[in-house]
Amino acid sequence: MRAVSNLLVLYTGGTIGMLQTAEGLAPAGGFDARMRDHFAANPDAPRLNWTLRELNPLIDSANMQQANWLAMREAIVEAVERDSHDGVLVLHGTDTLAYSAAALSFLLLGLPVPVLLTGSMLPAGAPDSDAWANLIGAMNLFETGLQDGVQLYFHGRLLHGCRASKLRSEAFDAFTAPARHREGQRAGEVPAVLGYRQVRQPVKLAVLPVFPGLAAEHIDALRASGIQGLVLECYGSGTGPSDDQALLDALRGARQRGVMIVAISQCPEGAVVFDTYAAGSRLRDSGLVSGGGMTREAALGKLFALLGAGLDVASAEHWFALDLCGERV
Repeated sequence: MRAVSNLLVLYTGGTIGMLQTAEGLAPAGGFDARMRDHFAANPDAPRLNWTLRELNPLIDSANMQQANWLAMREAIVEAVERDSHDGVLVLHGTDTLAYSAAALSFLLLGLPVPVLLTGSMLPAGAPDSDAWANLIGAMNLFETGLQDGVQLYFHGRLLHGCRASKLRSEAFDAFTAPARHREGQRAGEVPAVLGYRQVRQPVKLAVLPVFPGLAAEHIDALRASGIQGLVLECYGSGTGPSDDQALLDALRGARQRGVMIVAISQCPEGAVVFDTYAAGSRLRDSGLVSGGGMTREAALGKLFALLGAGLDVASAEHWFALDLCGERV
């Protein structure tokens, strides 16, 4: 851990910098000047050197797509390797903040600087907003020292980048790290193909919860749509309708046709342990890979990073089963 002396503030949009329009709150530029004006009037403002860059187009994070993750990765790598920034603060909307924190955790493996994401539930100009508290709190952490890797800071809490989830839609303490059971084997040296310099490509992914009534045709329809990876949110410890042979055959057929399928628990504090029940074992035998106690955000981000790097399914399954940055152990 070390103090940061040359911080990049990467402003992507989100509630923190929104202004009122005729259609409601919308992302707005010019946040650099607003930050500097606020800090100039605040004797307790952070003193470290910082530069703000707007990532265009600025977006409401409800519109987040893989292309935006890739643009963030590119901007962060460029800031570190070309412009010698030794820390990056990403200002981001809250709707997909945990998704982006997880994705960047895997897209920036090995990056030798700390990356912190924050945002706010109310715009910086709103009365009693949490925006300045979150922003100044995050910058203070860079001054005192942060470990390398991706983390999320919100309402006074520092959370692991690929363990956080949004818990509430209105309260200021909106984010938490669910107490999910974690165990597994830590990966050894991460290959260059999974490192932060590796450019990724978009990947067709889907997330599907198991529910009473899930049928083979749902899996077949997803496969026909051209998906390359599927996060299947199972019951409890990784169970599903194991007496539906057509469904099991559809899952097996999708895997045989090159779709990588990972299983996580849909319980907020659950974890997949396939061998606990026969119902879980039959899903595993259909070609599913256990995500253990990973969150949906982490499983989706990791699947994107692995397949987006061009790995074949067998290689991607190998690395998915190992802990790369603290997502599994």
